[in-house]
Amino acid sequence: MVNMAAAVRCLGRVVIQHQRHSLSKITPFYPCSVCVQVPSRHFAAATKPAKRTKRDAKEKVSDEKKDDIEKIKSYPVMEGEPEDDVYLKRLYPRQIYEVEKAIHLLKKFQVLDFTNPKQGVYLDLTLDMVLGKKKKVEPFASVLSFPYPFASEINKVAVFTGNASEIKIAEENGAAFAGGTNLVQKILDDEIQPDFYVAVPEIMPELNPLKKKLKKRFPKLTRSKEEFFLETKIATLDMSSDQIAANLQAVISEVCRHRPLNLGKWFAG
Repeated sequence: MVNMAAAVRCLGRVVIQHQRHSLSKITPFYPCSVCVQVPSRHFAAATKPAKRTKRDAKEKVSDEKKDDIEKIKSYPVMEGEPEDDVYLKRLYPRQIYEVEKAIHLLKKFQVLDFTNPKQGVYLDLTLDMVLGKKKKVEPFASVLSFPYPFASEINKVAVFTGNASEIKIAEENGAAFAGGTNLVQKILDDEIQPDFYVAVPEIMPELNPLKKKLKKRFPKLTRSKEEFFLETKIATLDMSSDQIAANLQAVISEVCRHRPLNLGKWFAG
């Protein structure tokens, strides 16, 4: 009984002096024969959701875009012309217009888009250069005078050739400068400043000093990377529709002159 009373007194002192919850066992400060287990409180914290990395977000967006693309591809092709101004081009057949209608639309869109009314009108042609089995039309170049010129100033053309008769022909046909290597130094010194440069193939190796100065204007043996593709400016948009159509017809007639009519269609697409 004595031991029990001492234990109770010990417990009372501990509780009075330390009125708090403990997370572990407490050993009494006074000697006694009994150790008491004080009730413990257990704590729990809510875990934060794992952060989404940028990589995961990009992958999710990429997958969504792929799904959208596949969904669009599954749409059936529509018939006829679109009724709205904004539409998906791939869902409608390619629109082909007559020359007059195409020029009218160009002028209409210029007003709607507030673009330059004097902007250039360009013609892109894809040519069928194949003649038959293992044969094709050789690349060609032509000089054409438009029925309705659109340049405000006459361009100065320099012709490089070492042949005296070719120099005379060039001058007779309006070349501002014609000659051989004697023109090279004059161009380097800016004594003459042509707008365009033309050269015969034989003199090309002697014109290498001009490559750095002329850059894109340096005479080339080929006009474009693709032998079957032709691009040229034919008018400005402020010209009348009849004038634009006449210049267009002049280019097409000149191109057709390089392929016999009995060999079929000349323009691809």
